[in-house]
Amino acid sequence: MGRDRAVTVSTDSHGHTTGWARSGVGRPPVPDPSAAAFFDVDNTIMQGASLYWLARGLAARRYVTTSDLARFAWRQLRFRILATEHPGDMSLAKEAALAFVAGWRVGDVERLTEEIFDELMAPRIWPGTRRLAEAHLAAGQRVWLVSAAPVEIGRVIAARLGLTGAIGTVAEVTAGAYTGRLVGEPMHGPVKAEAVGHLAAVEGLDLASCTAYSDSANDLPMLSTVGRAVAVNPDGVLLRQARRRGWEVRDFRTGRRAARIAVPSTAAVAVVAAGLALHRRTRPD
Repeated sequence: MGRDRAVTVSTDSHGHTTGWARSGVGRPPVPDPSAAAFFDVDNTIMQGASLYWLARGLAARRYVTTSDLARFAWRQLRFRILATEHPGDMSLAKEAALAFVAGWRVGDVERLTEEIFDELMAPRIWPGTRRLAEAHLAAGQRVWLVSAAPVEIGRVIAARLGLTGAIGTVAEVTAGAYTGRLVGEPMHGPVKAEAVGHLAAVEGLDLASCTAYSDSANDLPMLSTVGRAVAVNPDGVLLRQARRRGWEVRDFRTGRRAARIAVPSTAAVAVVAAGLALHRRTRPD
């Protein structure tokens, strides 16, 4: 990787590990040094979950089976329910997180993500949310994705969208391959807020001048960290909170489409992907 594509991993005084990767594109024409925008990915930037569409692409390429895909979707839905009811209990999630990439070369995962983004993810980018991101870039602000997916996958999506970079879950890498173990915590809930704050400190950002966008009440900590919060395609809990707090609401869905994309979805989808590749047929060479 070149310098702009390298993953930066930092640990704060509390032991929290933050990972971010620049896309190498999307630099603002007239930099605004104090402001940035932070976008959740699943159902905020993209209809459905990025890792679900990655799994669909892998199934089409016979890296996983269709039955693996069905199990993945079920586990994703199950975790969404558990994470909503027990947001503080991440022990199961931590055990399961990132096992689906164990043994895969980082370069292979990035290459496949680029292919599958163009094939399956790009048509599912919300045009309205993309316009919001582009407006921040036009104003000279940096735009970061904040995703539960491994940070390298988030970087590919950010690069494809012309954004500054991505904050994501840090997967342990040894000799260029994922071990299937985490470094730090999954990028979910309060961890997102901590990561945004950590990056802001490193980048010299004023959080009061920053904006955050999300569809999920799981991201209330991140939304509450910045000066301007926007609920995009919000779930019921987030919609009620946004109205109570006077936050802006943007909904780019129709009623039928909103119902259809409710599954698969979750900001923490990365932490339930473990079963996806336990039964896969093969791995990239």
